[in-house]
Amino acid sequence: MMKKKISKNIPTMAKQTAMIIAAIAFAVGFLAGAGFMFFKTASPTSVVSNSVTANDPALRAKALEAEVRINPQNTDAWIRLGHVYFDTDKYDQAIKAYEKALIINPGNADVLTDLGIMHRRSGQFRKAIEKFDKAVTVDPKHQNARLNKGIVLMHDLNDRDGAIKAWEDLLEINPFAMVGENRSLDQLIKHYKESHDKNTSN
Repeated sequence: MMKKKISKNIPTMAKQTAMIIAAIAFAVGFLAGAGFMFFKTASPTSVVSNSVTANDPALRAKALEAEVRINPQNTDAWIRLGHVYFDTDKYDQAIKAYEKALIINPGNADVLTDLGIMHRRSGQFRKAIEKFDKAVTVDPKHQNARLNKGIVLMHDLNDRDGAIKAWEDLLEINPFAMVGENRSLDQLIKHYKESHDKNTSN
């Protein structure tokens, strides 16, 4: 697992999300669809200052829930609440929090990407693709959205060609994009193309 910084997106992504690329598990030469994690950079200014609360997800969630009840237009609080739910695998709650944040600020590509990841985790693959596409519309250079789109297309929707296209578009933005510690994205694409060629020739 690694923390590879290859984009300059707004630093509001969830704890497991951040600048793109992280660890992706390989088994028998194939990418495992669920074997990847993401890492965040800095988060919005915290509305939770107590150090004990900050270290306890349940307490942090309660504090943030109280904050958004008092200040429902506090975009950062909604995003942070979504992050807490994201990190504790509460997909439905995370989706609702991110959607609240996007009502206030619909042009946040990072939040759209996190929302797409939550849709993917909850089995809503088409919705995930919609959010990743919207993130790219907002920020055409958003690398995380393109990476995740490829993952969902490849592993959840069995769209190999679409996945490769999403990843090749990412390479046009960052030719040095890495997947895992020792594999570049272009190597991954080559792997899938060669695997496909072998299967079709047999």
